[in-house]
Amino acid sequence: MKLLVYGAGVCGSLLAARLHEAGHDVSLLARGDRLTALQRHGGVLVAEGDSTNVTRVPVPVIERPEGGYDLITVVVRAHQVDPVLRSIADVDGDVLFLVNWAAGAEPLGAVIGPGRVLLGFPPTGGVMDGDVVRYRPPSLLTRRVPMPIGEPGGRATPRLDRIVRTFRAAGINAKAEPRMEAWLRTHAAFTVPLGQAVVAAGGPQALAGDPAAVRDMVHHMRRQMSALPETVPAGFAALRVLPEGLLTAGLRRFLRSDTATRSGLSSPAEAAEIARVAGQISAG
Repeated sequence: MKLLVYGAGVCGSLLAARLHEAGHDVSLLARGDRLTALQRHGGVLVAEGDSTNVTRVPVPVIERPEGGYDLITVVVRAHQVDPVLRSIADVDGDVLFLVNWAAGAEPLGAVIGPGRVLLGFPPTGGVMDGDVVRYRPPSLLTRRVPMPIGEPGGRATPRLDRIVRTFRAAGINAKAEPRMEAWLRTHAAFTVPLGQAVVAAGGPQALAGDPAAVRDMVHHMRRQMSALPETVPAGFAALRVLPEGLLTAGLRRFLRSDTATRSGLSSPAEAAEIARVAGQISAG
């Protein structure tokens, strides 16, 4: 397959590297300093906790889409989607959006054509350390929780099956999700209150130290969840039923963890994404 991965952050770089290693004709689109670094050094991948094992993957890197593709995989933040849509509107190929996106497929299809759109959510990645991608090796949890991909409306189609099989053959744990739009709305109902509370507190650690603020965040999450017609994946339903004290304690423990610290929850880019997704929830 001829593939384009649009976005050269952690998740995009990892996807492009795995697909390239699997023998696909894949290009990675990058801009600015990231483009320069990839042109100079190629993709540099290091597993977290194993700094001696450095992998360099020579994925071809481009600055703009060229020709047509069997699949364009967009891996950017929600507030970066609009310019991406404009740049691929006239480029042939199905488009898989691996984006934190609660607005559904319609506004995407309105720009590039509704028949081209698929939705998904990227796997947990890692962090950028300068030009190096420090990724999290698959854990027992991530092996059991695959990357969801779905058609608008939940259809089962040959192209969805082909994309899932392509990713899985490249070592990317993917699955077809028939309720992908509900999955993304559920995820947003959790991440928007979390992101807003982290930004207001000044970071994950500061929020963890304020039990009242964490309880307010829990109340906000539950209000968002109660407005949903369905909760997908089902595991998020625990946010509705767990005792408030237990849920608050668990979230405070998470906010103190290295995972929360490294996640960039209070970064300007994360704040911009949360603001865009919050607007989508309000509009819905």
